Amino acid sequence: MRWWKVSISLLLIASLTTGVAIRARAQAEPELRVSAEVGHDLSPALRDLAAAVAARPRSGVHGEILPLHRLPIATGAPTRPGALQTRAKIPFAATIGLNFDGLGASMPGFAPLYTPPDTTGAAGATQYVQWVNTSFAVFDKATGNLILGPMDGNALWLGFGGGCEFRNDGDPIVNYDKQAGRWMLSQFTSKPPYLECVAVSQTSDATGAYYRYAFAMGANLADYPHAGVWPDAYYFSFNMFDGTTSALLGGRACAFDRIAMLAGAPATQICFDSTNTFGMIPSDWDGATAPPAGSPDYFVQMAANSLNIYSFHTDFTNPASATFTGPFNLPVAPFTPACADNQPVGGEIARAGAAVQQGCVPQHGAELKLEELSDRLMYRAAYRNFTTHESLVITHAVARAILAKKPAGAAIRWYELRGLSITPTVFQQGAYAPNPQWRWMSSGGMDAVGDIAIGYSVSSPFLFPAIRVAGRTPADPAGTLEAETTVVDGAAPQLGSYRWGDYSAMSIDPADDCTFWYTTEYIARRKDGPNWNTRIASFKYPGCVAP
Repeated sequence: MRWWKVSISLLLIASLTTGVAIRARAQAEPELRVSAEVGHDLSPALRDLAAAVAARPRSGVHGEILPLHRLPIATGAPTRPGALQTRAKIPFAATIGLNFDGLGASMPGFAPLYTPPDTTGAAGATQYVQWVNTSFAVFDKATGNLILGPMDGNALWLGFGGGCEFRNDGDPIVNYDKQAGRWMLSQFTSKPPYLECVAVSQTSDATGAYYRYAFAMGANLADYPHAGVWPDAYYFSFNMFDGTTSALLGGRACAFDRIAMLAGAPATQICFDSTNTFGMIPSDWDGATAPPAGSPDYFVQMAANSLNIYSFHTDFTNPASATFTGPFNLPVAPFTPACADNQPVGGEIARAGAAVQQGCVPQHGAELKLEELSDRLMYRAAYRNFTTHESLVITHAVARAILAKKPAGAAIRWYELRGLSITPTVFQQGAYAPNPQWRWMSSGGMDAVGDIAIGYSVSSPFLFPAIRVAGRTPADPAGTLEAETTVVDGAAPQLGSYRWGDYSAMSIDPADDCTFWYTTEYIARRKDGPNWNTRIASFKYPGCVAP
């Protein structure tokens, strides 16, 4: 049965489609916006939808990959990255488990349509779900065998109506709500009416039925959505661009009512808009222990030689009391974003196929350089409560060194933050660059005993883009990672597009709270046009024991 919100009696609630702000603070402060969902329903089982999708003509299915919308680079004069690690002598202690190809050019019957793939994925109770921009698939977590798919992303909304069903624009995120044992899958629409489409599974089976929701984003493009699971809400961050001119307007932080969505009930969204909160990512809860009671979700943003931390406290009973406060500015070791000298004016669009070279990451066998996206933090902001302390792991790309005012290589800058509910501090940090290659497009996480793992892409003029992972145990020297290991070597350069990523995904297996799962892209054979492959790999540290 489908429920459509037609009218709302509460005077506090105003529709985002009208762009009405119900509380306008000082000009520089966030504006609170509250609205009901556009609509919600309960889908048939996804395994049944697959047959219906296979029989449906594709002429009514739309998809469009937008040009890259850049963000302003927050940096001053070029500086050498602090906390730079140029050697890694401790061997990689984790053991690789499964290591297999996901969606991509190597999968029979699947052809990449767009670049980049926006690779995202997560492990669930028995399955792994991967989504690559406009298609997703379900894999058996024990064997790596394909269970369902590949399916168009919007096939999940078959019969729902509106943009969620009839557009397939990507920018997906796959989350597994570990505490509820549910999947939370989302993608956006990139043309009016702008929507965020969110589906929450009824059970832990990704091939089953979903509660489907559409949330209105208003008159402007809500780009690059990233999501985090928290006890009271599914939190999302967006970069907001003018729907007509594509000018950068700022950032948006939203909370979707998790408790209502888990029950398939009507759901409210509470959002805050601000001109200066672009590039944020919300904290995403791992582990069995919840954040402290009443804890806000933490949104983190990269700033000049620092991190900005915002606190989002939501209240679906009394939306007017919701708050989005900050930033708390946390100084970190000085850094220069990778390829900072290659960035255009903040907010300028880098159009796919443009004659001007947009990327800066070199690759073997081609003059084309790849986009590094060092203008923002990478997904996820992985949160864990150890009861003795809270930890948040975050990564982004920085210049390895500045030689003659030009970057020489790129490093993975990573942080473990603590003291979030008291006074945030940097417990440890590093810039991982054990040789002069280019490392970027990272994602990190932490297991049940505090082991950290980070996956990323690596390339150089002498190396095809490859996939590697590095990590550390609590016994390793602070601020350092062990020697990296290769998940898969690339066999060719990417041709035809400088776009790479736009993100990758590291998740923690909910079955043991120890096994890491990582997915991102690589190139297996030389060919013009969309030609990427993806890899899905698991690995575990021997000292991690399930709690």
